[in-house]
Amino acid sequence: MYNTLKIDTDARGVATLTLSREDKHNALSEEMLVELTDAAGKLGADASVRVVILTGAGKSFCAGGDLRWMQEQVEADPTTRMLKARKLAEMLQAMNTMRKPLIGRVQGQAFGGGIGMMSVCDVAIGVTGAKFGLTETRLGLIPATIGPYVVARMGEAMARRVFMSARIFDSVEAVTLGLLAKAVAPEDLDAAVEAEVAPYLNCAPGAVGDAKALVRALSPEISEAVIDDTIGALAGRWSSPESAEGISAFFDKRKPAWVA
Repeated sequence: MYNTLKIDTDARGVATLTLSREDKHNALSEEMLVELTDAAGKLGADASVRVVILTGAGKSFCAGGDLRWMQEQVEADPTTRMLKARKLAEMLQAMNTMRKPLIGRVQGQAFGGGIGMMSVCDVAIGVTGAKFGLTETRLGLIPATIGPYVVARMGEAMARRVFMSARIFDSVEAVTLGLLAKAVAPEDLDAAVEAEVAPYLNCAPGAVGDAKALVRALSPEISEAVIDDTIGALAGRWSSPESAEGISAFFDKRKPAWVA
């Protein structure tokens, strides 16, 4: 069905949604964004699905946005930049509003957009030894479309610790920041995820969906206006000289001009 994702659903109605670009560390390409949006809609509407587990293939959970795709946006016209930024924003909102419990099985590192993917999960369990970071500013970019979900997960005070500096942090700090609910040894990850999944199988599915919607309604709203602002912010950054320099430096395997 999908080129960049795999979905396996067991007899209990537990669907495992796997980011499947292992050779690219599950970086978010345009194709993956479209497929994730579609998968979120279908899983959310499927009455046979009780819980969704989000994970990645291979050593990385999600390395963030695909930099080749980002480079294309640096060179694109303003209208195209806005359209492409909207694809990322729409995917995040579709995942965030899916009417099923979404459990993050974070089996490896996550950067940039990967932090956004963790933040739209209802709960995320990670492994000890994994590294994380909102690394956009190293490339002259900003965590724009993922920003509302990251700040909602961490809170402003915690987000300020890592949102702008691109500092790499470990799974222990990810728990402190509220990004992970817990960090466990790799061999204990599946058991820890199952401990999050199992209680939902004793709950009325419709009530679970309504309860999730109620939590969102009682929380600060991530409105269409806010999402539009983040789309504009990302598209604006793509047009900046800093992003052109940062992404070029990455592919040239050199330090960008601003590094002392």
